[in-house]
Amino acid sequence: MMNKFLIFILCAACLASASLLGMDALGEEQMLGGMVNTAGRGFAGGAKTSDAEGLSVVNPARIAFDSKVVFNLNFFIDMTTAEGDGSTYSTKNIGLPSFNFSFPMGTFGAIGLSLWQRYSSSMDESVKDSVSKMDAEVKYQGSLYEIVPTYAVRIPFFRMLSLGASAHFVIGNVERSLIFGPDNSAVSKDDSWATNSSKVTDYVSGSWEIKNHPAYYSLALQFRGRQVSYFFSYTTPYVLQNDLAFDLRFSELDTLVPTRYTREIKVPALFATGVNYRLYKRYNVMMDLQWRSWEDDIENIAGSWNMPEVTKTQNDFMIAVGFQRDGSPLFYDPYLDRTAFRVGGWMKSWYVKDVYEYGGSIGAGLPMGRKGTTIDLALQGGIRTTGGDENWEEMFFGIRIGLMGVGTWGQSRGK
Repeated sequence: MMNKFLIFILCAACLASASLLGMDALGEEQMLGGMVNTAGRGFAGGAKTSDAEGLSVVNPARIAFDSKVVFNLNFFIDMTTAEGDGSTYSTKNIGLPSFNFSFPMGTFGAIGLSLWQRYSSSMDESVKDSVSKMDAEVKYQGSLYEIVPTYAVRIPFFRMLSLGASAHFVIGNVERSLIFGPDNSAVSKDDSWATNSSKVTDYVSGSWEIKNHPAYYSLALQFRGRQVSYFFSYTTPYVLQNDLAFDLRFSELDTLVPTRYTREIKVPALFATGVNYRLYKRYNVMMDLQWRSWEDDIENIAGSWNMPEVTKTQNDFMIAVGFQRDGSPLFYDPYLDRTAFRVGGWMKSWYVKDVYEYGGSIGAGLPMGRKGTTIDLALQGGIRTTGGDENWEEMFFGIRIGLMGVGTWGQSRGK
């Protein structure tokens, strides 16, 4: 009875929201650093350059063409409704997926720093079964962040080319708590009073790091022409190490000695490329591709209750297309003419087997002053489906809000 009840809970969890995809593995992946301007054009535009386009975690070479300091802070509100087997489940999530800063140094290139929530998992639900009179509480809370310092420089005598490199330092933690009320089905009615207040808590916690190395790395080459720009990047493979402590608790005072275990996740290399075609100075059409070939399944947190031991994987592939009309840089032009408008769409196969995502977005960059500071807005929505044994789909809708500050620090003022 308890195993069947647990399966019911886990199925509900899998249907819950975007942040619960692969929650026993890595969780949901934040695409392209969670940048609002990128999200507004369908997560395309890694090859787009401007005076203040800002840092790209996929294309570190891009900031070499920036001439202004860029500060970017992003917020994300996500609402998801999942349907499967005749049931509906809805969730809301608020997060801060990224912070970015880049600083141009003229002929010495440019430096940047990003804090990026790469993967996340979140769930806090209570489930009651009126038939078996069993209660359960399920909670997942985890984030894998990356601190990404970046350096890029334009090649001497070939100023249309730039090289960029970044290091990805991993930090974060994961927690899971399963609390079950008593199962009295095998206990006589005369003795059931002794189990009415009993609860068993299966608690797991652990931290993330890279095995045998402080970081993994990305290398990129960017070309900027008069009308066409494109980039190629390669991100090295690495092994994630998750040190876990399993703690089975029968009450607050009655706790078994924690069992410690380290799981290892082999993350393959990532290949990415993109192109941006500029029309009439301010109109941009763009397309990006990413590909990562997963060979090994991901070991789950698992640990008890006959939970699945692995999450099956597939090739992780994304294609994104987008359009952006840049805003006029002239402060005295009409406000709508100074506003940037964006639209785009994407298709992605997740690292979790049989999970596919199709989405679209619109966005705008609203100027807030003479110096180039903007409020970026993006509305995105779409559908995620699976072709596996448990057929389900979820509709998602998200709002991203970003503050982009632009400055000319360290540069002399014109007279």
